[in-house]
Amino acid sequence: MRILKPLSMIIVIIGLQLLITGCGKSKPNNRAVYFLIDTSGTYTEELNKAQAIMNYLLATLDSGDSIAMARIDSGSFSEKDIIAKANFDARPSTANDQKRLFKHKVDDFVANISRGSANTDITGAVLQAAEFVNEAGAGEKYVLIFSDLEEDLQKGHIRDFPIDLKGINVVALNVTKLRTDNIDPRDYQERLSNWQQRVVQGGGEWRVLNDLERLENLIVMR
Repeated sequence: MRILKPLSMIIVIIGLQLLITGCGKSKPNNRAVYFLIDTSGTYTEELNKAQAIMNYLLATLDSGDSIAMARIDSGSFSEKDIIAKANFDARPSTANDQKRLFKHKVDDFVANISRGSANTDITGAVLQAAEFVNEAGAGEKYVLIFSDLEEDLQKGHIRDFPIDLKGINVVALNVTKLRTDNIDPRDYQERLSNWQQRVVQGGGEWRVLNDLERLENLIVMR
């Protein structure tokens, strides 16, 4: 004679199975940050602000987190534009050494930059940034863009296509106004709107943070 399990026992078993499955898919709690800096035209004069943001990030990120800083160049989809990158070690002393080396590389770059890039390939830079934060396998992924968001491409470069930014927080920083924006302020708003649309359509989250006194809102604190 077949004996049926009590309904309560079946519910308990199903609940345990769901719990085990859920635990196996827990979200990582590390963070990956890719910091893009515009070096075109007069934006080189703004790099001291980028250094301040970088110092804040190094103080905020912990062991297990990843960071990279790269310039937005004429053709930015290239490793040569990466100024510094690091995956912080689980040992705090080693992670601190990595942070000091990272800061040294960035400070050296800013101190020795002789001229800005001729063009501004923001799309190419964002593509490379998305690749980095996705490969890090982090629970929180950020692409920070320190730029006026005016894309100026070399002749023949094609960047008018969708960008996959699923699960990535894109933050535009220090979006300064161009001289032409004084003639027609709508140009400034249009740049912001266009990039917001590209990010959201690519599955990402979009924010603008121009008040650099409020960096506590830049990334999620742990």
